[in-house]
Amino acid sequence: MADEKPKDDKKQEAAASGGGIKAMLPLIITVVLMPALAFVMTKFVMMPKLQAVITASATTTGHEADSGTETPSKESEKGEHGSSSSKEGHGETPKPSNGEKASWQLTKVIVNVAGTQATRYLMSAYTLIGKGADFSSTLEANTDQIRDVTSSVLSGKTIQDLEKPDSRAIIKAELMSAINTALGKPLVQEIYITEFAIQ
Repeated sequence: MADEKPKDDKKQEAAASGGGIKAMLPLIITVVLMPALAFVMTKFVMMPKLQAVITASATTTGHEADSGTETPSKESEKGEHGSSSSKEGHGETPKPSNGEKASWQLTKVIVNVAGTQATRYLMSAYTLIGKGADFSSTLEANTDQIRDVTSSVLSGKTIQDLEKPDSRAIIKAELMSAINTALGKPLVQEIYITEFAIQ
């Protein structure tokens, strides 16, 4: 009988040491697999769906502009005389006289949100308003510079900055100042945010 007790103790020790690893196995699997699953879902499920929505949106906007139908946002872009061009959605507007307001579209500016390790991004679009016959042509000639300045301003924004109640007003003011500084003259007088989505 004395011989049986040490054998039972050895069995219990072996069971206890094996049970510790077995008990931790679900935790280890979870810690290893969750980041991998999150990456796979983002890369192969979320991003293709998001790109399809963006492409569909761009295609729909392009078809509406080609067919001559106006979207609600274009109705608000009409000048004082109530006329609108089908090319307004592409950054081209009819040349106004020196006293009339002109608008120019800055579409699909996409930047990573600061402080999110590139896991969240901001997609936005803007309508820039100014006066003068050369307004649209000047902005069209400097499109790349305007996109760069806009991206620089927006990429410095954190989620907290974007969720503040007055964030849109702050962004408008910063963009107007930065774009006018880049152009070398106060050409842009107003900015309207036409799209603003954080993903």
